[in-house]
Amino acid sequence: MTRSRGGPAAAARDPELFEEFYREHVDAVTRFVARRVDDPHTVADLTAEVFLAVIDSGHTYRPALGSERGWLYGVARNVVSAEHRRAAREQVLSGRIAGRRLLEADDIARLEEKLVAENEGRRLVAALAELPEGERALLELIVADQLSVTEAASALGIRPTTARVRLYRARGRLRAALDQTTETADTPERPTEPVTSLRSAL
Repeated sequence: MTRSRGGPAAAARDPELFEEFYREHVDAVTRFVARRVDDPHTVADLTAEVFLAVIDSGHTYRPALGSERGWLYGVARNVVSAEHRRAAREQVLSGRIAGRRLLEADDIARLEEKLVAENEGRRLVAALAELPEGERALLELIVADQLSVTEAASALGIRPTTARVRLYRARGRLRAALDQTTETADTPERPTEPVTSLRSAL
């Protein structure tokens, strides 16, 4: 994957480079968010928040530590996690519309298409939810988001060697969980789609 001119740090300082950076990465970030939330308005809002966060944190990117995509997914993961924490504290769902820009019908249709396309990705993320946080986050980035181990390590702010050890443990836990899921399924000989997809990725 080619890097945009100057990378995130330059994009944070220069509006022209920021637009270039945005156009290069917006589809990947939208897909990343769509794997983790199921409302098109929230997908649009969080995608915008990710790129706003680039303005504040672009200076932290170090090419030697990983790809732009890995770094950007780390930013996106923080934004999505913050949204999940905020949503968990809300008592009235209607409050979530406050301050949100309304989307045009075409925008909603486009984002709904992305949500359908990432349906399997969301199921994969859900299947990982029972793992310890560090292992779950690593497998999400590698299995659902298709990052390399080095890119995933960069997104999580850990060393690649640490990521490999964590990945080994996570795969063992997940295989055991998938075996148990298969044994308790209504049709054991035909595991559910998420189980099949996860098993093939391990």
